[in-house]
Amino acid sequence: MRDLAEKWSPAPDWRTATITAPGLAIRSLAGFSQYLISGNLGAWYEQAGLDGAAAGALTIVQGDPYALRVARDRILVVSTSVLAIEPGWHEQGFAVTAFDAGLHMFDIEGPATPSLFARATTLDPEGATASAGLLFAGTAVLCCRHGHGDRLRLHIDRALAPYLWRWLERTVLL
Repeated sequence: MRDLAEKWSPAPDWRTATITAPGLAIRSLAGFSQYLISGNLGAWYEQAGLDGAAAGALTIVQGDPYALRVARDRILVVSTSVLAIEPGWHEQGFAVTAFDAGLHMFDIEGPATPSLFARATTLDPEGATASAGLLFAGTAVLCCRHGHGDRLRLHIDRALAPYLWRWLERTVLL
């Protein structure tokens, strides 16, 4: 029987994966807790004790945890620690889903970041959107600026992370 896995590129060792080029550093991130929150977001923010601001694409987020707008009634909350709110349905009208294994994270940083962004997407690099979702290198990602304007943080479906990594290598290193 034919081995269909042979046509796929192997995933790099995400613990050490980095790409460096003039004005650009790209690294894989690990050790974050990610939660998909759906439903009554106001009730969730109140129970979580957070301010209720979810970022769209290219919005600069600060601190920990932070939230990215996925849809009108859905956000992705990212934290360096486990949230105190249990996964599952809550009678206040929202659901919490642990999503750590669902999305892989990348940081892209440096003064050449806007140029790379322009090659990967048609979105105006100076603009902002209500939703953090966009197409980046032909794949759906959640995107924000983290800490400052020259650092992009991408959240991509874990199965597509090797593809995006190869695209970044070929685009940056060639």
